[in-house]
Amino acid sequence: MSEKARILVVDDEVSIVEVLKALLNREGYSVSTASDGEEALEQLREDKYDLMVSDIRMQPMDGITLLREARKLQNHLGVIMITAYATVETAVDAMKSGAFDYVCKPFKIDELLLTVQRALSYEHVLQENETLKENLRTRYHFENLVGDHQSMRRVYAMIEKVARTDSTILILGESGTGKELVARALHNYSLRSERPFVGINCAALPETLLESELFGYVKGAFTGANKFKKGLFESADGGTLLLDEVGSIPVDMQLKLLRVLEEREIRPVGGTKNLPVDVRIVAATNENLDDKLSANEFREDLYYRLSVIPIELPPLRERIFDVPLLVNHFLKQLKEREGRIISLDNVAIRALQCYNWPGNVRELENVINRAGALCENNRVTLNDLPTKIIDRAKEEDIHQEAEKEDVTKFRGSSLKGFLRSKEREYIQDVLDQNNGDKEAAAKALGISLATFYRKMGDG
Repeated sequence: MSEKARILVVDDEVSIVEVLKALLNREGYSVSTASDGEEALEQLREDKYDLMVSDIRMQPMDGITLLREARKLQNHLGVIMITAYATVETAVDAMKSGAFDYVCKPFKIDELLLTVQRALSYEHVLQENETLKENLRTRYHFENLVGDHQSMRRVYAMIEKVARTDSTILILGESGTGKELVARALHNYSLRSERPFVGINCAALPETLLESELFGYVKGAFTGANKFKKGLFESADGGTLLLDEVGSIPVDMQLKLLRVLEEREIRPVGGTKNLPVDVRIVAATNENLDDKLSANEFREDLYYRLSVIPIELPPLRERIFDVPLLVNHFLKQLKEREGRIISLDNVAIRALQCYNWPGNVRELENVINRAGALCENNRVTLNDLPTKIIDRAKEEDIHQEAEKEDVTKFRGSSLKGFLRSKEREYIQDVLDQNNGDKEAAAKALGISLATFYRKMGDG
């Protein structure tokens, strides 16, 4: 890092500038110099630097003012202030304004070089963290969670806030809303991301099997237990364990789970010794746990252990404007799997937005995959959709409205004019679905912002 780091030295004393430049060049840094604040800002506008070393007492622009303006131009710029007038006030001002540290004149060479190295390392870590954060968003898009509705934005914000903690999370939402995707996003965005993510559907197993799956068992614990088997808690050690459909766990088993959460130890079935485990628990359910509490079907103490931080996923019918974004997402996945470029006409899109989606996002994904397989010429029309969606669309008369509009509005127009007009209408629909956010609309359409403006203004 030191061989590539670019440092800007700013001081109105030529002798200081020359000494610092020679010293830093000798250490392998690339060094530029400026004799005052204005010259320094000009260089910062033209080139990117990793670190600025600046005097505090300069004219006409002092070092504190330069520091503040420099951080506006390059927010990851590390800054070290040098002063012959070291006071508590100047140090506090420098640090409050964003300086990494300050060094007093006459400075010791070893002290200065160590401070430079520390400042570069610190700013490098900050940039790596920002890059990692952006990469995670790009790579996972919160693990394939798609949508710009306000309710989904709240989900994204909550994931960002709590993912890097060890708090137990309870994900609430109807079947098919993407609870497992949220759990995976929490894991991938956490400090445990390099360790295992393990999930189990608690509703799929009877109590006896559920206990052995979670805690494991020793040889001879029951008929057929011919060897030791590691449980999911132990398999997920250091990582994350998703307890899906946690509301279906029998009451007796709930007590055993509660003890594990409190003591952070498990006892394999048939075993005599407890084993320590370090697991972050994420629970999920599509049931109303408040109703189960009232019916004494779920332990209150376990409920409060699990619901330290609740995250609620909205049903698709409450964010129907996200349907085109989700469709585009599933079509991209289809292209990656099969190499086919599938599109939907406007009538099909409108039909999908008229439907109530009781199966939520999972149902929409299945519909798109089915339509992609059945459509002709890689173009999905209304007739390629399931009957229940077609029937709902006919109730809304969207097909007739679309046909009537096309015949009357564009009669006598050229094909080019018709296509341009329909393209603008679709772009406007997507823009409306994104609450007027042009950048989000362009992203959903898969075009650049410049292309978005050009197409919207194309007459």
